[in-house]
Amino acid sequence: MYNVKSMKAEEFIDHNEIEETLSYAEANKNNLKLIDSLIEKAKERKGLSHREASVLLACENKERLEEIYALARQIKEDFYGNRIVMFAPLYLSNYCVNGCVYCPYHGQNKHIPRKKLTQEDIVKEVTALQDMGHKRLAIESGEDPVHNPIEYILESIKTIYSIKHKNGAIRRVNVNIAATTVENYKKLKDAGIGTYILFQETYHKESYEKLHPWGPKHDYCYHTEAMDRAMQGGIDDVGLGVLFGLELYKYEFAGLLMHAEHLEAVFGVGPHTISVPRIKKADDINPTDFDNGIDDETFAKICALIRISVPYTGMIISTRESKAVREKVLSLGISQISGGSKTSVGGYYEEEEEDESSEQFDVSDKRTLDEVVCWLMELGYIPSFCTACYREGRTGDRFMTLLKNKQILNCCHPNALMTLKEFLCDYASEKTVKIGNELIKREVEKIPNETVKAKAKENLEKIEKGIRDFRF
Repeated sequence: MYNVKSMKAEEFIDHNEIEETLSYAEANKNNLKLIDSLIEKAKERKGLSHREASVLLACENKERLEEIYALARQIKEDFYGNRIVMFAPLYLSNYCVNGCVYCPYHGQNKHIPRKKLTQEDIVKEVTALQDMGHKRLAIESGEDPVHNPIEYILESIKTIYSIKHKNGAIRRVNVNIAATTVENYKKLKDAGIGTYILFQETYHKESYEKLHPWGPKHDYCYHTEAMDRAMQGGIDDVGLGVLFGLELYKYEFAGLLMHAEHLEAVFGVGPHTISVPRIKKADDINPTDFDNGIDDETFAKICALIRISVPYTGMIISTRESKAVREKVLSLGISQISGGSKTSVGGYYEEEEEDESSEQFDVSDKRTLDEVVCWLMELGYIPSFCTACYREGRTGDRFMTLLKNKQILNCCHPNALMTLKEFLCDYASEKTVKIGNELIKREVEKIPNETVKAKAKENLEKIEKGIRDFRF
């Protein structure tokens, strides 16, 4: 029986509720009166339920879809402005004991090189990332209690935060590791992590168990309930995501929103981020082996509907997607992207030979961080390396309050400009510097609070003189 406040996975992600939702959506996909009322409700910026959003996902009326896209663009602008937060993944280890059939790290893959970074390796990797200009990392690791115990993860986080190279520093470490215990989540919280990220892969329990035939990850309920344990452990910023292509996208969409609703109902705050990866080619993995792939238009529609359904949640897109696809969905809701990413263990410090690759998936957007930053600015976005809210304790419901009160222009906007200025002074190419300084000059004038504006201008001048790390 569906119960949004239940702590049991099969009750807050109820299969029958999803099936009934999809039937309802299909029956009403041409009900323009209902669809118009849902679009009007979404304009209130308070979100939509999984059933309401599913009706809009089923709708194929071109005029209404354009309304949805326009609304998604406006909501993105209202709550996140034109900022795009930058990050990079850091793969610590590809040792894994799971049997996930869509991931080349699965335990039966005998020809992919198995690697694990030592703490000395991490210093080299993070130094290389700092030399690119990154300030925010998402660490990734396979599930292996022998090679990758929680103690290894904690030691790695401590090492990452300790590295100060030239003007570089990693100011926020997000963590994407396997589902674990409340006690271990408390340890991660104490280690100073930002967001705990865990992709569900699929909310369809039967499919989930087939896709994870053996290993700890086979336990659907333990995996699906991980975010509850993370929040019980004190981590109030969590990141959801499904791997589109494994199961029917309409099912996954409904399940994803149900999970967000569950977190809001139980803990008073929904997910900090939602990621939208699609299955990609990698080592012994062929995406065509999975028959639920979605085209670019459907992908854009999903992004837009997530944005209007959970208007306060950040949305992430990685270098799995091409430049063209990333450009298409930026305005529809995406607020974070990676740049200059490597999806192999040790990929930043040393280039791997193709036949020795330990990549988790093929990277579609292979541009450098500088090239991505320049491209974003040419599109009118502010690439942001800001980590201020996390470092000032504005996480969970405190961050959401800031967002809902639309204080972005007085807080996140100047913080983005100041961290961009750091990047321009320390790492950027001549072309990027020129475009960036012109953008900062324009954007700083948009800060509505005159006191904040004056302080931001003062700090920007100090950054020019070599002083770093200002924040509101």
